[in-house]
Amino acid sequence: MGVHHHGSDASGTIPKAMVRPMVAVLAFAALITIVALVWLWPTGDVKQDQNPGEKRTTGTITAISKTKCPEYPGSDEAPPGMSGPNGCGTASVTLSSKDNRKRIKTELPTGPGAPKVKKGDEVVLIYTSDVSGEHFQIIDHQRGNQLWILGIAFAVAVIAFGRLRGLSALVGLIFTFGVLLLFVVPAILAGESPLLTAIVGSAAIMLVVLYLTHGFNVSTSIALIGTLSSLALTGLMAALAASAAHLTGIAEESSMYLGMMHGVDMRGLLLAGIIIGSLGVLDDVTVTQAATVSELAHANPAYRFRQLYQASTRVGRAHIASVINTIVLAYAGASLPLLLLIAAGDQPLGEVLTNQLIAQELIRSIVSTLGLIAAVPITTALAAMAATRFRATGAVPGEQQNIEEEPHVPMAAAPTERIAMPAPVRAPRPRPEAKEKPLFRYE
Repeated sequence: MGVHHHGSDASGTIPKAMVRPMVAVLAFAALITIVALVWLWPTGDVKQDQNPGEKRTTGTITAISKTKCPEYPGSDEAPPGMSGPNGCGTASVTLSSKDNRKRIKTELPTGPGAPKVKKGDEVVLIYTSDVSGEHFQIIDHQRGNQLWILGIAFAVAVIAFGRLRGLSALVGLIFTFGVLLLFVVPAILAGESPLLTAIVGSAAIMLVVLYLTHGFNVSTSIALIGTLSSLALTGLMAALAASAAHLTGIAEESSMYLGMMHGVDMRGLLLAGIIIGSLGVLDDVTVTQAATVSELAHANPAYRFRQLYQASTRVGRAHIASVINTIVLAYAGASLPLLLLIAAGDQPLGEVLTNQLIAQELIRSIVSTLGLIAAVPITTALAAMAATRFRATGAVPGEQQNIEEEPHVPMAAAPTERIAMPAPVRAPRPRPEAKEKPLFRYE
C-alpha cells in the first residue's frame, strides 16, 4: 500500500490510456519550444543607444554649497518643479577608485524628477569631454547595496517558510529572469516577432518552472497543459482585440523611440506584454485547479467526472473573482501617473476611456481576465478526466502507490474448500456521550 503525501501529487499506477496522450502532448510542446528557441535565439551584438562621447561613473558627495536660484521673468521665484528638490548650488563629489578618486564639482541636479541629494550620498554621474574640459552631471543614486539587502531578505524569508519548495521556487525565479533577459528581450531587439518570442519564452518558462516548483507528476502535467492552452488562447484574443481596436502600440515617447530607433513592432510588443503579464496568474489558477480536483477525488472517491468538475469549478469561480481585482489593480497602479495626466486635462469620460493609452490598459486587463476564465474549465476538465481514469486502477491523483501489481491467481488454481458463512454482526451498543470539556478553565 502507498502513503498519501499532501501537496506532492505523486502519480500512482497510471493507465496507459491516460499516460500516452499526456506524454505525447507534453513531448510535442517541449520539442516545438526547443526548436523555436534555437530558431529565434539572438545572435550578434544588440545595438547600443548610449552616446559614444557620454560615459558613466560613480562617486560620493563630500560637500554641498547652496546659492540663490536665478529669478524668472515676471516672478520672484522659479516655477514649481523647475528648481527641483535641491534648490540651486554645487556639489563636491569624490569619484570612485576606478577614476583615481578624483574630486570634482558639479551643479546640483534640477528640474522635475531630479534626485534629491545630500552630503554622503553615493551617486551616479555622466560626463562628457570636449575642448573646454570634462563636464559632470549627477543623474541618479547608487542603490545596489539596498537591492542586495532586500534580495537576501526575500530569499531568506522564502526558504525559511517554504523550505525545499521555497528553494525550488527561487531557482525557478532565476530561470524566469534568465529567459526574459537572455532570450526574450535580445530577440525582440534583434527584430524577431515580439508575440512569437513571448509565447516561446513563456512556454519555456512554464515547462521548466512548473515541474521544478511542483514536482514531476500528473497534477503538474495537467496544470502545464492547461497553462499552455490558455496562453495560446490569450495570445489569439489579444491579437484580435488589438486589431479590432486599431491599436498601434505607440502611445508614448518611449514606445515611439523603440519603434523608430530599433524597428520594433510595437503592436507585437503590446501583445507580448499581455502574454508575459498574464503568465504568472495563469500558473496560479491552473495549479490551484489541478490540486483542487486531486484533493476532492481523494477525499470523495465516489465522485464521478461531473461531480468533480462542478465542485472544482465552484472553487475556480471564487478564485477568479479575486484574481480579476488583482489584475485590474496591478495595471491601474502601473498606469497611475498616466491616469493623473489625463485627468488633469479635464477631458470627457468617453474621450479618456477611448484614448489609446487607456484603451491599451483596458484591453490588457480584459484579455488577461478572459484567458484566466478560460483556464478554469480547461484545467478542471482535464484534471477531472484524469481522476476518473485513475479510479479504474484504484489510484487517485494525489496518492503515491507502488507500481508493482499483486500476482494474479487463475480461477483453476483457486481452492475448492467449503466457504464458511460469516457470523452475524451484532449492532454495537450506543456509547454514552462524553461530557464536553471546557476549552478554558478559570480559577
